[in-house]
Amino acid sequence: MNRDFNAWLSGFRDSIADYGYYIDFEKVHRNVDSIKIELNILNSLIGSKNIEEDFENLLKKYPEVLKCIPLLLAVRANEIYCQDKNGGCLYQFNGFANDIDSYKYFMRETGLFDLLENHIVNNLVDYATGVETGLDSNGRKNRGGHLMEDLVESFILKAGFIKDVNYFKEMYIHQITDKWNIDLSAISNKGKMEKRFDFVIKTPNMIYGIETNFYGSGGSKLNETARSYKTLAWETEEIDGFTFVWFTDGKGWASARNNLEETFDVMQHIYNIKDLEDGIIEKTFK
Repeated sequence: MNRDFNAWLSGFRDSIADYGYYIDFEKVHRNVDSIKIELNILNSLIGSKNIEEDFENLLKKYPEVLKCIPLLLAVRANEIYCQDKNGGCLYQFNGFANDIDSYKYFMRETGLFDLLENHIVNNLVDYATGVETGLDSNGRKNRGGHLMEDLVESFILKAGFIKDVNYFKEMYIHQITDKWNIDLSAISNKGKMEKRFDFVIKTPNMIYGIETNFYGSGGSKLNETARSYKTLAWETEEIDGFTFVWFTDGKGWASARNNLEETFDVMQHIYNIKDLEDGIIEKTFK
C-alpha cells in the first residue's frame, strides 16, 4: 500500500490530553488528608505575636507536625539540606532528629515563620492543597506518556483482543522468546540487549511487537526515536513470524519530520491515531 507521507503527517494531533491529564485531584486531596490533622495544629501559629516560642512549645507537645514542613516549601522529601554563612545542616522531618533551635532557625531562614506570623496565609490546609496541586502538575509528563498507550490499548480491546490471552502489556524480549519459542536475537544483540515492547499481540500467524508514543513538542529525542525504530524495523525483517508495529502521533514531529519520513519510507507498519480510528488494527493484526 503506497501512502503519502505529507498527507499522513498532516493528520497528526496537537494533543490527546484527557480531562484527568492536567491535575490528579484525587491524589492531591489524598496527600493533604494524610497530614490534615498536623496542618490544623500548625494553623495555631498563624498570626502569632511570639511565633518562635509558640513554635517551640507546639513542637514539644506535637512533634509529629514536623512531617508537614517540607510540603510547605513544595518539597517531597523527609529531609532537606540548607547552608549559609553559618554552615550547612541536614534537617530531618520524619522524626525529632534535630534540636529545636535548629528547626527554629530553619523556619526563620526559609521564610515559613514570616508566612505564618504575618497572616500571608489564613489556612494551611488550603495552602497545602494549592502546593500539592502545583506539584502534581509536574506529573503531567508521566501521565502524558501513558495517554498514547491507553489510547492504543482501547483500540486493541475494541478489535476484540483479550488481555493476557492474545495481547500483553510491557513484554520483554526474553518473555516473548520463552513464551513462543521464537528467536529474537536479531533485535536483542544476541541476548545482550533487553528491549521491552509496550504491547505484544499474538495471532495464529504472527507475533506483533508494538511501540507507542505521542510527542506534543519537539526535541532531539524525536530524531533518536525515529532512527532507532527504523533500525528496529530493518532488524525485524529478518525474523520469521515477528512484525514490528509503531503507533505515533503529535505535532512535535514537525521539528523532526525528515527523520520520521526516512522511517516512514522503509517501515510498513507505522501508523497514527487517524489510522487507528480507520480500523488499522482489524486490517493488520491477522
